[in-house]
Amino acid sequence: MDWRRRERLFYGRAPLAIFPALALLPAFVFLVFSPRVPHATVWAVIVFPLIAVAEFFGLYKLARGSVERPFSLLTMLSFGVMLVLVVIVTYTGILLGALVDRM
Repeated sequence: MDWRRRERLFYGRAPLAIFPALALLPAFVFLVFSPRVPHATVWAVIVFPLIAVAEFFGLYKLARGSVERPFSLLTMLSFGVMLVLVVIVTYTGILLGALVDRM
């Protein structure tokens, strides 16, 4: 894989992996836990599959860029984004657990 393709995989897909992960918890609280908008269920049915598809494609492309040889700056940055995603998933799970416990 050449440098330009790896650059496209990283710069195009890293935001596609990070932003849905960051949007999951606020969307859940805003649309499911305490619905504050009219037709929140309809919005939740639309938004959550979009978040899941965007996260899957972003993570798939990011993982492809982080395991390619030779090791370079883009490989290190892709791996760093994967670590950030692990942190986001951890705090999202903890906070969702706390929300469910509060119910």
